[in-house]
Formats: sequence, C-alpha cells, structure tokens
Amino acid sequence: MRFRGRARRENARQAPAEQPAPQPAGPPPFLVIDALGRKCPIPIIMLAERIREVPVNEVVSVWADDVAARTDIPAWCRMKSQEFVWEETLPQGGWGFHIRRMY
Repeated sequence: MRFRGRARRENARQAPAEQPAPQPAGPPPFLVIDALGRKCPIPIIMLAERIREVPVNEVVSVWADDVAARTDIPAWCRMKSQEFVWEETLPQGGWGFHIRRMY
C-alpha cells in the first residue's frame, strides 16, 4: 500500500523542473509586417496584401499585439495553405508570427 503523504514529500525533495529552452530563432524573415497597435482583422489584412512580395519558401514575420492574432494568423495560414512556422514573444510586447510562403 502506498501512502499519499510519503509520495508528496518525495516529490517535494526532487529538483525543480527546468524551464523549457527558448525556441531558437530561425533565419531572419524576408519581410516584417508591423501591425503593433492594430486591432483584428487589420494584421490579417496586412499579411494577405503583402505576402505576394515574399518569394516562395521565404518567411514573413507579422508583429501584432492584439490577442485575437494568436488564433487568427494560424487559422489564416491553414485556410490559405501557408506554413505557420512559429510564434515568438516580442520584447516590446506582442508577438511575432513567422509564416513561410508555400506558393
């Protein structure tokens, strides 16, 4: 029989879990779209208008601080068959969304 109190004490003695390593930054984006301070759907509209400036297989980064962009940009990538590469937290606030143009 296992005692609940013992298991808790044993877990408390273990070293604290390490923080996950920050995701390494990839190559610099071909184009950065600064949509900081703009509300939904403006970051998506800016991305849709300017993605044609990016060569196929290159990355565009969209900077946005609207919380809706965290779900809207990956959803747009799925709808438009573009590759959502990764998301980073920007030091000035907001997020950087990296998208690879696929066609």
